[in-house]
Amino acid sequence: MRVERLPDLGDAPGVLKAVADAAARRGLPPPAALIGDWFGARAVIAPSVAVEPVSATEVFDVPPGCDEAIGGGWFGYLSYPDGTGKIPMAAGGWSDCVLRQDAAGRWWYESLSETTLPDWLADLKPTAPAPYAIEWHAPDRDSHRAGVLSCLDAISAGEVYQACVCTRFTGRISGAPVDFFVDAVQRTAPARAAYVAGSWGAVASLSPELFVSRRGERVISSPIKGTLPLDHSPAELASSVKDVAENIMIVDLVRNDLSRVATTGSVRVPELLAVKPAPGVWHLVSTVTAQVPTETSMAAVLEATFPPASVTGTPKLRARELLTEWEPYDRGIYCGTVGLASPLAGTELNVAIRTVEFDADGAAVLGVGGGITADSDPDREWEECLHKAAPTVGLALSREQSPASGRYPQ
Repeated sequence: MRVERLPDLGDAPGVLKAVADAAARRGLPPPAALIGDWFGARAVIAPSVAVEPVSATEVFDVPPGCDEAIGGGWFGYLSYPDGTGKIPMAAGGWSDCVLRQDAAGRWWYESLSETTLPDWLADLKPTAPAPYAIEWHAPDRDSHRAGVLSCLDAISAGEVYQACVCTRFTGRISGAPVDFFVDAVQRTAPARAAYVAGSWGAVASLSPELFVSRRGERVISSPIKGTLPLDHSPAELASSVKDVAENIMIVDLVRNDLSRVATTGSVRVPELLAVKPAPGVWHLVSTVTAQVPTETSMAAVLEATFPPASVTGTPKLRARELLTEWEPYDRGIYCGTVGLASPLAGTELNVAIRTVEFDADGAAVLGVGGGITADSDPDREWEECLHKAAPTVGLALSREQSPASGRYPQ
């Protein structure tokens, strides 16, 4: 293992863009990146990684470490399992080295194979994103409303207690997905942003939500359920009967999922119903912890917990079955997961919400949705979808305000 202190490189999104440009000039595979709050760091960037289609059990199959250093590992994603998307169901790639920006803002080069910093990474300077544009097309409001009403009927009939009914924006990018990602992260600073790309396309995740953190025997999940625009008082969200009920039901589901692989009696809820800001909205966030034996494979953990509880419903299996009937399109990477499995630092995966899927031809898809409970109002649920999507599709920006832009018809 090699750890080398680097000069101050600047902001992580700008460094990612500089690395991406340097890799492209040399004909190397693109970088992968985690930016926000990952492994106790501000950013983890794999300078060049060949992210190729793999099986669902391969993508994060690394024993759980618990070191502060990261060094490298498997970067990749796993799509929502009920249906198909335009990109592979799962893709991943191994990197022997990373650039890491620690919590204090210092940059480090880390290498599992003890190689020195590649010459082509010398003299990196933060780079602004190149111009790009995405002309977004709004979702079908009628089909979303029909899905919400069907969900309310299923709740009344006792088939489910709640479910996450989703819709999607579609568009096409003119420019490079990495420029969209760099620009969006700079504008919105999401907590669990992640980027991976390959010949198949790219995944640009602007997620605020932690699906699983696994370090040694300790596993943490922080489900988000409950949303209110940032211009409202956070106390309004904390006192919302609907949002509180939504969150507590999902916490119970996460507890149940983790208990399938956890040491008996180890599942705990150290944080319940905390109100936290995310791009454009307030969220209710809870935290569930458990002890899982280190010999339990990551594939077994995912089999017990995936797809994430917060994007399915309760009971989980029946909610998933019904969602395939209520949603006219497959989710693809949306509601799946993106992250890194490091043999030193462990595994951290986000919930792939606020996530744009780009195929090889530049077609873009942004899924968005919300939890439906017995007292949900279809019009308010639609408004919640728009509030969640607004920071990503760039409703507040004009082309004159930014070299990059995203917009959709009203």
